[in-house]
Amino acid sequence: MLNASADIIHLDVMDGTLVPNISFGFSVVEPLSKIATIPTDAHLMIINPDKYFERFAALGVSYLSFHLEAARLAGKDASQMLRSIKALGPKAGLAINPDMPVEEVYPHLEDADFILVMSVFAGFGGQKFIPETIERVEKLKAEIVRRGLKCEIEVDGGVSTANAAALARAGVDIAVAGSSVFRSPDPAETINVLRGY
Repeated sequence: MLNASADIIHLDVMDGTLVPNISFGFSVVEPLSKIATIPTDAHLMIINPDKYFERFAALGVSYLSFHLEAARLAGKDASQMLRSIKALGPKAGLAINPDMPVEEVYPHLEDADFILVMSVFAGFGGQKFIPETIERVEKLKAEIVRRGLKCEIEVDGGVSTANAAALARAGVDIAVAGSSVFRSPDPAETINVLRGY
């Protein structure tokens, strides 16, 4: 269904340390990558994410993101980590949680292919969308435009048909929808509706 209906398959990789939940790792991503005919997007909610960039790239993920918090915890430069991802092939993304000012990513915009703005706190699906995300996206989009960059904006968390239009107007390029799709009686149609925004 996803191969036929979606544009990208988003993979939330959680380690139970950076975020308070554990999801899955290579034992799921590897077999999935063999049957996915659309791009895959690995969102690393883990500490020391750079230890695994090569392995995810080798599996053919098209998008690979990590959290700015994880880079800081490791004492590493996020821009250098973004460049490392790009050198391996995938598009490089930098993610931030709702409590981190969006301005914190500004120094890294030149090196990022996309910024992942979390619209819930990373770690659990099914959370309620945080409305202030719209304003955060607008602010980020204005900075990207002001600097003439091609950096895209991705939003993840609580995305649904109720807020997708507002997100698109604010400047979102990639909307990640999980619960609203998979809890729908017709997931393919819900994806189609979301794409219409």
